[in-house]
Amino acid sequence: MKNELALTIATTIINGFERHVALFTELTQSARERFQQCQWNEIHRAARARTTFYDDRVTETFNHIKENFDISALDNALWQQVKGAYSDLLINHKQPELAETFYNSVFCHLFERKYYNNDYIFVESTAHRLDDKESPEIYTSYQPEVLGLKQTICDIMNNHRTVIPFENLDRDVDALINTFRRQAHKTRVKLEDLQFDILNFTFYRNKGAYLIGRVLSPAGETPFIVAVLNNEKGGLYLDALLTTSESMAVVFGFARAYFFVDCQHPYALVNFLQGLMPHKTKADLYSAIGFHKQGKTQFYRDFLNHLDSSDDQFELAAGIKGMVMSVFTLPSYPYVFKIIKDKFSPSKNMTKKDVKGKYRLVKLHDRVGRMADTMEYSEVAFPKKRFNEELLAELQKVASSIIRYEGAGEEELLIIEHVYIERRMVPLNLYLIDALKNKEQEKIDNAMFGYGEAIKQLISADIFPGDMLLKNFGVTRHGRVIFYDYDEITYMNEVNFREKPKAITEEQLYASEPWYTVLPGDMFPEEIATFALANPSYLKAFKIHHQDLLTASYWQQCQQDVANGIYKSVFPYPEKYRFCHQTKLAKQ
Repeated sequence: MKNELALTIATTIINGFERHVALFTELTQSARERFQQCQWNEIHRAARARTTFYDDRVTETFNHIKENFDISALDNALWQQVKGAYSDLLINHKQPELAETFYNSVFCHLFERKYYNNDYIFVESTAHRLDDKESPEIYTSYQPEVLGLKQTICDIMNNHRTVIPFENLDRDVDALINTFRRQAHKTRVKLEDLQFDILNFTFYRNKGAYLIGRVLSPAGETPFIVAVLNNEKGGLYLDALLTTSESMAVVFGFARAYFFVDCQHPYALVNFLQGLMPHKTKADLYSAIGFHKQGKTQFYRDFLNHLDSSDDQFELAAGIKGMVMSVFTLPSYPYVFKIIKDKFSPSKNMTKKDVKGKYRLVKLHDRVGRMADTMEYSEVAFPKKRFNEELLAELQKVASSIIRYEGAGEEELLIIEHVYIERRMVPLNLYLIDALKNKEQEKIDNAMFGYGEAIKQLISADIFPGDMLLKNFGVTRHGRVIFYDYDEITYMNEVNFREKPKAITEEQLYASEPWYTVLPGDMFPEEIATFALANPSYLKAFKIHHQDLLTASYWQQCQQDVANGIYKSVFPYPEKYRFCHQTKLAKQ
């Protein structure tokens, strides 16, 4: 009887997963039509909805099991059989790694943390068996020697275009070929020695569509992305070509929204993409293509493996301590761990629920390449021996309500009830101090340009950052400035942007407190110069590009644009890479 019950439960879980896949795929496929019709707001709504699909299906499946099976305490034998039966159902499945993660999520809703081991859940994946199978055909190969280089590229573009024609494909392909020859040295060979491998599906995100592939030649492999945009007048055009792993990694960055890509073989796709961007982890790539829960699972497996192969200790993260969050890190691992404090500084008028809501907002919103994605975990076990005494004391002091200990001696664990994990960055204030100390003016200039761009792109996407102090921004390994302090973010329509009244009397001029009325929600942009950019070197560099951010009129115009549904285009590559920019330079 147990075997029969185990199979029934396993089938219930796989059916829940298949329902998730069907709904996820349907919404993903809709991105093509939305791109064709320039339905940018609909794309944002679809992205938000898709992010919640997984949790909704897990909850449905959990409720179905609770309602239809007599399950209260864990039956060891039964649930080992359930896992075995579920594994059998995945033998020929196209997405076994995703199905395993779904199973884990349902199980973890049903039972306590002490059962989270490989006897009952897939702590270790069995999906690696896909490596032994014939790889699915996820890309098409083209040999340009047959039709010639230009015609081959035209065919590739037409094979991937939507029902909308290209505005001027002949012009754009010429620009693409010229860029290839200038950037991709490994492609400077005879046509008979070239091969293009193009993924069979287009990647959609916000206002862009992206073709991804590689060029093979005797000199090696060159990855590339072709960006395609809609001119909103019934035509498509090629906007840019990226030909390095580094530039592609920025497009797939952790501060970007997830792609819509209709691929039924994500394991094969992630392997292909990792070949193009070797610095990206599988966790990064699963998240980037929309499977953020699989990204979480893969990250945690990688993290456990790293703990086993390292011996350094967790420590407090560099930078000024937060008033809401306590942040720690492992020096050998490029991430930070953020927990919500039990009590906030008096100036922070909010609750833990409010803070979680802000992080949820960021997860569902378009991050426009300027807000770090976070992975949210519950009941995370860390080896206590890997924490230094200072950090243990700090956690006990500021967050004792969400930590506890299990076990003893070398095996003692520190359990954290709730934690956010993000990519580690250099806090912008520390980055600038170091640049100032070393007299690296170019670094200061670039950082201040990035700081202003980050603010502009956030507010154009309907995110008011709130606290814009330098310590709340970080610098990535690519030199990009990213915002990562979310407890005060809000939507643009909730803020009143004002110019400061001019002081008339001497008493007003030298008043230590505002002599004018300041209401909740009031914001004075000129104060950015006073509070965030008090250092003259920083302010001077900032004003070169972003003087407008110090005026209320700029913020008011952005606020009005958002209210009217006007969202500025934010490209995941520098302006200099755009063909229109290169054409202008060529004419000069």
